Amino acid sequence: MTRLDDFLWPLHHGVWEVVVAKTSVTEPLGPRWKKSALNIPTPGTIASYRSGQYHAHETRDEWKVHLDRYDPDVHPLLHIIDDAPLLLMIAGTVGTLIHHARVHPGDDTGRICKEQQVSWQRQILIGCAFLLVGAHIISEPLKFFSGITQIIIPFFLFGLGVVILWKSVDARLSGSDYGEGIVRGICVMVAGVIAVFLPDLLWSLVILTVLGVWSCASAVILLAQSFKGRNAVPENFFGRMVIGGCSFLFALLLFVVPKAGVFLLIELLGIIAVLVGLVLAINGLRLREWMKTG
Repeated sequence: MTRLDDFLWPLHHGVWEVVVAKTSVTEPLGPRWKKSALNIPTPGTIASYRSGQYHAHETRDEWKVHLDRYDPDVHPLLHIIDDAPLLLMIAGTVGTLIHHARVHPGDDTGRICKEQQVSWQRQILIGCAFLLVGAHIISEPLKFFSGITQIIIPFFLFGLGVVILWKSVDARLSGSDYGEGIVRGICVMVAGVIAVFLPDLLWSLVILTVLGVWSCASAVILLAQSFKGRNAVPENFFGRMVIGGCSFLFALLLFVVPKAGVFLLIELLGIIAVLVGLVLAINGLRLREWMKTG
């Protein structure tokens, strides 16, 4: 009987990523492995799991595991700065969308139909919706930004507070002491209510500060590691160097020309929405043709 953990020892001896065939793993993931909801998008990934610094990507036939420098549960800020720079997340999203857009009829149509259970009509409709949203973002970036700060962020914070409060109360009723969670949930809910009344200018300052510090910190860490040579960055050495340099330039743009920085981010979000729409619409049309010929 073999577990996925039995194949991970090379990660501690200079290997960046271990690829393990699913047929080689006979035991299910242990209780230490937790499903990860937020990840940098990667082509072919079905789901992601974490266990400390281990980060596993599940694909159709393989497990792809790498070792993050920081455990997100222990050092969440350092993990975001080093393991998930803003520009890397954007690049990963665009790359994954382009990958899915290039899927062709030979990619096991039957499996797609069975597993996703999404009709071609629904994919096209959702794709068109994303196209319209993306076009609106690109054409009216300031109105969209105002909508985010006045509606989306407050509702998100309030909903997150409700979830935290609900889980904490449920845990407390079960005998666990989650008093801090109850207080945290109430505070997040109050923050959501206050966020409704904050002016756009203040939101701009907050968002610019967060993104600027994030990009600048990522640039410093990535470039410092790159200057130490390949031994310090065994994975994608030149890619991380480029991302570090671009992160520095982006942070500089945010601090020197803040309005242009916000505008650029919103336009990028609109472009990503358009790409999502195109991917869904194209895949829906292809699925329709495959179903006709299949």
